[in-house]
Order: sequence, then structure tokens, then C-alpha cells
Amino acid sequence: MDATTALNLLTRQAERSFEHAEITRDRLARLLASRGSDLAMAIDSVLTAEAEAAPWVRLLRRVERHGVREGLAAEREKATNDLLGFGISLSTSMVTNAARLAEHNGLRRFLSVTNGMDIDEAPAEEPIPALAEEPAPTEEVAEAPKVTPAQKRTLAAIRDGGVTLRWTSHSLKSRTAVHVKSGDRPRVDMVEWVIDQKWARYTSNAPMGAGRGVALTAVGEAILAG
Repeated sequence: MDATTALNLLTRQAERSFEHAEITRDRLARLLASRGSDLAMAIDSVLTAEAEAAPWVRLLRRVERHGVREGLAAEREKATNDLLGFGISLSTSMVTNAARLAEHNGLRRFLSVTNGMDIDEAPAEEPIPALAEEPAPTEEVAEAPKVTPAQKRTLAAIRDGGVTLRWTSHSLKSRTAVHVKSGDRPRVDMVEWVIDQKWARYTSNAPMGAGRGVALTAVGEAILAG
């Protein structure tokens, strides 16, 4: 199949695994807030869902850097090597043992789902549509709105720090995380808020599991210039 079709199939499968992991985390969070809840099955479900999502998170990052064919081949090679390297030693922690078993099964499922995907070489001059950079929208800014110091610091961090928002499947407490290339790391809710206000924007339509860069809009630039 061609690279675009393969990317769409892989992205849909990845997003299903992310959604399932999110559902299991939310269920566990609700049970933790309720006294007397039986957490064993909920914790096991989270471990399983997180382990199944993990190779898909890595895959989307590889695809973003190296393309669909090379990214998939590299992640399948890693999954295979990790499976071959699994031992039978057990820990005294039942949670650790359950997590290792879930990781093992997650790798096997990933290899099973992606088995037999023969991806044609994409033309060198043809970028992968789902990961293509979006052009910055042109905006007319009549007047910069008033902002709080915290909001201005968030905008400055986006301008100067190379901010990326990435959906993470490695935390039970958060759905997205902020990554910066340098400088202070702003709070995720502040970054999402300035995006909602259209003071900042995503720089690509890549899946959130792979990470989306954030840049200022003309409004955000005007706020900092004011």
C-alpha cells in the first residue's frame, strides 16, 4: 500500500489505543475517589491499555522523524528485540510483574496488528499529508488584548522555548504534557488556554501522540510586542 494509506491506518489504530488508555485511566480515577472501591481490575486494565498504547506512541514519533516505512520498520524491530529479550524472572512486586506481562502482551499485539503491512516508497518530493506543516494563518490585529503576567509568560515561553504539546500514555494523571527545547516550561492548561483564545496555534496536524508544535498567532505576537 502507499505511504498515505498506511499512515491513515496506523494513525487510526494508534488513536484507538490512546482513547482506550484514556478511558481506563478515567475509570481508575473515579474509583480512587470512591471509598471501598475494588481497584485491582481497574489497575490491571490501565496497565494493559498503557502497554498497548506505548509502541504506538513510539511509532508515531518515528514516523514524524523518518517517514512511514522506515518508522514502522524500526518500531517493529524494537518490539521484536524487546520480546526476544524478555526473561522469566519475577519480582516480589505483583504490580511490577503485571506491568511486565502487560508490556509483553502489548508488544505482541502491536506486531500482530502491523504484520504484513507492505508500504511502497513514497516519492521524495511528496510530503506525508498528515504530518505536513500547516501555513500560518494571516490575521489582522486591531488591538492587542490585555493579559495577565502569567498569560504573557506563557506566550513568551511559546515564542522562545520551542513548545510542543504531546499526548502521553505514561501518566495516570495527565492527558497531555508540555515539552520545551529550552527555557521555562509553561503549564499545559495555560498553553491550551492561549490556543483556545487564538493567541497561539498548532504548527501541524500530527497526531497528539506524536506531538504538535505550538507557535504564536499574530495576536500573540502583538501582545508581546505591546
